Amino acid sequence: MAQANWRLEGEWIKNCNCAFGCPCDFNARPTNGECKGLIGMRITKGNFESTDLSGLSFCVTVHFPGALHEGNGEAQAIIDERATPAQREALFAILSGKNSAEGTLFHIFSLIVTTMHEPIFAPVHIEFDKLARVASIDIPGVLETDVEPIRNPVTGAPHRIQVVMPEGFEHREGEVAAANIHSTGAIRFDTRGTHSTLADVVQTPHGVEA
Repeated sequence: MAQANWRLEGEWIKNCNCAFGCPCDFNARPTNGECKGLIGMRITKGNFESTDLSGLSFCVTVHFPGALHEGNGEAQAIIDERATPAQREALFAILSGKNSAEGTLFHIFSLIVTTMHEPIFAPVHIEFDKLARVASIDIPGVLETDVEPIRNPVTGAPHRIQVVMPEGFEHREGEVAAANIHSTGAIRFDTRGTHSTLADVVQTPHGVEA
C-alpha cells in the first residue's frame, strides 16, 4: 500500500547492456544472460508530500545476474548533490518502494534488489532530447553515458523506433536508441552501441500516469 503522496514528472533515460529493444521489457531473459544498466531522471516537476523535488536529478545503476524477475540484484543510487537533506530523504523514500503500491516500479525494484550499495551524492548533469534520440548523463568520476540514434548499417542514416507499452510500469511510450556506458561506481561496466530508451514519464505511488 502507498504510504505517502508523491509525484515525479520528468525526462527518463534507461540504458543497459542488452541489444536494441531490451528483452527485459518483454519478460524475456537479458541478451547476454545478465543485466547491467542504469536509469536516470531529470525531475521537471515533483514532490514527496510537502518537499519539492523539482529540478533535481538522480540515477540508479543496477546489476542482475539473470532475468530481473529472478532477483538477486544489486543497485547504487546516485543523487544530485544539490539536494537538501530533506530532499535526499524524500528521494530515498520514493526509491525504497515503501511508499508505492504493490506491482509498481519502485515496489518491484525493492523486491528484486538484495544488495543496496552506499549512495553517492555528486553533480548529475543530464542532457535530453527525446525526439532527436540524443541524451547524456555525466557524473564526474562515477558515470558517463551518451545516447544517439540507431544508425542504418548501410547508409548511416538515423533509424527511428518507438516502443508503446499501455500497461508498462516504467513508461507508456519511449524512443529506442543506442547507448554507450562507462560506469565506475560500485557497479562497474562498459558498453558500446547497446539499448537505450528515452521517455517522458509521470510516476506516482499508484504507478505510471504517462
